[in-house]
Amino acid sequence: MSKINWNFNNTYFNLSRSFKEDIDPVPVRNPDLVLLNDKLASSLDLDFSKISHKELSKIFSGNLLPEGSNSIAQAYAGHQFGHFTMLGDGRAVLIGEHTNKSNIKYDIQFKGSGKTAFSRNGDGRAALGPMLREYLISEAMFNLNIPTTRSLAVVKTGEDIVRDTPLQGAVLTRVALSHIRVGTFQYIAARQRKDELEILMNYVIKRHYPNIENSQNKALDLLKAVMEKQIDLVINWMRVGFIHGVMNTDNMSISGETIDYGPCAFMDIYDPKTVFSSIDRMGRYAYCNQPFITKWNLSRFAECLISLIDKDQKKSIKLATEIIDTFEKKYEEKWLNMMRNKLGLYGVDDKDKSLILDLLTWMHQKKKDYTNTFCHLMNLKNQKDKDFEDNDFQNWKKRWQDRLKIKNNTYEKFIKLMRRVNPLVIPRNHKVEEALNEANQGNLKPTIQFLDILKNPYNEKKNIDEYQMPSLSNKNYKTFCGT
Repeated sequence: MSKINWNFNNTYFNLSRSFKEDIDPVPVRNPDLVLLNDKLASSLDLDFSKISHKELSKIFSGNLLPEGSNSIAQAYAGHQFGHFTMLGDGRAVLIGEHTNKSNIKYDIQFKGSGKTAFSRNGDGRAALGPMLREYLISEAMFNLNIPTTRSLAVVKTGEDIVRDTPLQGAVLTRVALSHIRVGTFQYIAARQRKDELEILMNYVIKRHYPNIENSQNKALDLLKAVMEKQIDLVINWMRVGFIHGVMNTDNMSISGETIDYGPCAFMDIYDPKTVFSSIDRMGRYAYCNQPFITKWNLSRFAECLISLIDKDQKKSIKLATEIIDTFEKKYEEKWLNMMRNKLGLYGVDDKDKSLILDLLTWMHQKKKDYTNTFCHLMNLKNQKDKDFEDNDFQNWKKRWQDRLKIKNNTYEKFIKLMRRVNPLVIPRNHKVEEALNEANQGNLKPTIQFLDILKNPYNEKKNIDEYQMPSLSNKNYKTFCGT
């Protein structure tokens, strides 16, 4: 398989047994490749053009491991809905770290690859629908310019898995800058081995934050760096109406990428309390709670680093707390700037916050579609919608237009700014379900067509109206984790 150009250098594999289990994927009966991400493969400098469908199916099911790979299941813990649990890769194996010609290192992971030491009572397998969902939405997020893990391939296993009903089994190949999570630090910290914690910290800094390798206080600077990454990430989620659905600490990536697309969904009608996940009965991970949970998760990360920040525990806690306490101010400043961009506003004006909040309040009261409201403001939706003619909206629109005229703004400038950050299409939940239902029946055409529509979400295209409209029956829409 040397002609594929795999270039593995497996640094995580070389860490001690405390961090992982050495294990190969469990072979599957009849692998059949259903999707291959050629564009991603090209960016990884991988060439599958001369590989047969049969051999590709074997490779991406885990039946035929590439030369130089070393398969492991990573150990990690997590606060799941606030409750601490020791976890690990229960249905995934990391086959290695591939380095492309630009010297960027990527984890290559098989998801749904069989039992590991961390599977507990699970079968270690995944169903076709959830794996296609992750492929669809992770690629949509990438095209929306949001940091994310990506999907290289999906393979049907030829075996059924048992959930509520028998489902087609599948394996997803996930690509990430790494799969190290806040929960990875929690797992090592729970072992109360400072030497192992220091090894993990130094590993993460060397891999993801080399600019702080010579810092006088690496643990403190790592906390600052991860917090900045996470604030930027969640601001991007809020920008496009994305709701992760399961923001447990084991789903917060240290590299700042969106990871795990189980019960995620996109908001149609603007409601800050929107929840889609069937298991989030209390709304812990609702749209409006995502920044608060980010801070909560970062506080758990800070706790893991206390012994490394300073020998004096009280001083260490004080220093970490001071950093965490800056979260709200940093988040609000970046959120306001993001919303200014969505409205095409240059510079800063004292009345910006009330202008933004008044629009969101109106959207909430009128039950307006979040994405399409901004399309309307960019003159891209010719909707015959009386709500946009009411006095409250027209009064707000005049205030907005007056604000647009200051700071040397022009029509060309503000439209260009708005077009850069306001998508015309998102993965509408009902369209995702339509595509997945067809795929489960053996018809992949809607999925492939949807992926093509989502490639350039900020550009106008013909025949995309059906992908822009919210569902008329989306009120009770629920998502599931797929495990």
